[in-house]
Order: sequence, then structure tokens, then C-alpha cells
Amino acid sequence: MLVLSAQDVRQALPMADAIDAMKRAYAALSDGRAEIPLRARLPVVPHDAVSLFMPAFVQEDGADALAVKVVSVFPHNAAKGLPLIHAAVMVLDAETGRPLAILEGGALTAIRTGAGAGAAADLLARPDSRIGAVFGAGVQARTQLEAMCSVRRLETVCVYDPNPERTAVLINEMTGCGPIPADLRAAASPKEAVVNADIVATATTSQTPVFTDANLKPGVHISAVGSYTPDMQEVPAETIARAVVVVDSREASLAETGDLIQPIAAGLFTAEHIHAELGEIVLGRRGGRTSATQVTYFKSVGVAVQDAIAAQLALTNAQKLGLGQQVDW
Repeated sequence: MLVLSAQDVRQALPMADAIDAMKRAYAALSDGRAEIPLRARLPVVPHDAVSLFMPAFVQEDGADALAVKVVSVFPHNAAKGLPLIHAAVMVLDAETGRPLAILEGGALTAIRTGAGAGAAADLLARPDSRIGAVFGAGVQARTQLEAMCSVRRLETVCVYDPNPERTAVLINEMTGCGPIPADLRAAASPKEAVVNADIVATATTSQTPVFTDANLKPGVHISAVGSYTPDMQEVPAETIARAVVVVDSREASLAETGDLIQPIAAGLFTAEHIHAELGEIVLGRRGGRTSATQVTYFKSVGVAVQDAIAAQLALTNAQKLGLGQQVDW
């Protein structure tokens, strides 16, 4: 059994490779080559907590992937000096079911989520995109930033978070790293962040829209990875109503994200407003952007097929690089 730490996972999952892997994952999902039961929720009532169990089996031309991710959210951990979220991914041999590896799940989730949004930006953002905006300054915001800069040669990226100190830490940490430009700046307001942006990424836990529709530039692409419950909302309903809407999974998005559930309940549009799953665009079964002025919107709630494919890639690369620790099983 190979055990990969968070640092091992980061080394084994470079963003460019992860973006290509997410395109394959989404294609497998839309092509019916993935089994992903709805995530099982296990309440841990004494601690106001929950553990989530997310299995997936993916068929991929002789490289089938089988994995399960466990994510635990314990809101009182901060008082104990512990992270809010802990996660682990177990990779199994798809032919025998034999456990092969355990990977630290927080780093894997952040990378595969960023890579999924990067895949969407690669397929939907204007080729001439030069300015980006990121809402949020946490772990997810960092991989969103890296992903958008990996698929478009951005010259400037603005970061907005209600906590200026968090924003300053992110900018100090990420400026000029890899594909990220030297011009990484804090925005003083949501309007300042989006008004010139060609690509916008939202990675927040907000329950209300984080920017105003009227401030968006024509032709902007938006990747939204927050709003993973029905009562959360990051993107204005007016924006979604006029956008080309692409999702990772129709079923999961319509069940989980307030970005879609709330406007549909208000009668602004119906579920048929969803143009495509991203995998359908990868497969060439649906088109993407058709004009430079269209607003495109990708909604990711996260699907277990991403974890299975990302974990398989991380395991393959870790074995090549000699990463991780072998333990008897």
C-alpha cells in the first residue's frame, strides 16, 4: 500500500496534467462510462459534523479507475487547532478490488476542482482572454487561479475577498509562480474585480451573489465552484439567465447548487436552460461558445469521477517519481 501525503499529491498532480485528466473524467461521465452513486452523508450529531462518502468506477480504455473519497466536515475543529475539513482517497485495483494507495484528500480535491474549472475555461473562455478575477482567498481560490492561468496567457488577475489579510497572503504567496502573472493585485471591491475581467472564478461559501451582473464585461467566462448546497449562491440569477450554462453533471447540479435551484424555483428559467455537460463538449456532442460577446458559465459541484481519475493519475506519477511511503497491508 502506497501512502501519499498532501505534498506528495501536489508533486504528483501538476495542473496541466490534471486539466487534461478532468477533460477525460467529464467525457467518461457524459458518455455513460462512469458509475458514481449519490454521495452518502453520515451525520455526526454530537459534534454538529458530517462525513461524506463518494465512490466512483470509471471505464477508460484499459485504464479503469476505482476509488472512494471520504470527506469529514467538523465545524468545531478550529477551536481545537485543527482543519475544518479532513479527507482521504483510497485507490483500488479495478480488476481485483485490491487496495493500492491512500492519498491525502484535501490537496487532491483542491487540485481536481481547480483543474475542472480550468478545463471549462479552456473550452469556453475567449482565446484572447487577458484579465482574470478570483473571488475568495482560500485553498480553492489558489488552484482556481493556477488553473485559469494555465489555459490562457493572462496578464493581470484581480483577487477579491472580504478579508484583506487573506487576500494579501494569497498575493504574496502566488505572484509570479508558474503560469501566474507578476501583476496579481487585490481588488478593493467586487466591481473593481470583474469590470474588466475576461475570466472570473468564484470559490466562496457565500449565500448571496458575490458580484453584480451589470458590472460584467461582454464575453466573460465564469467558473463557479462554491454554492454546493441549495441555500448558497455566488453568481447573480440574471447572469445565469443570459449565459450559456454548462455543468459538470446535470443531475448533481440540479440537486445541489443554489446558483441553479434558486432561479429555477423563482421561475426565471427551467432546467432546460442548461446547455450541456462539459463532457458533452469534450466529446463534440454539444458546442460551446459561438460568439465573442456571449457570457459562458460553468457550474461545478464536484463529482466523484474527478476524484477517481485524479487519484489514478497521482498514483501513476508518484510511482514514476518515487513519491510516498510504502506500508505493509
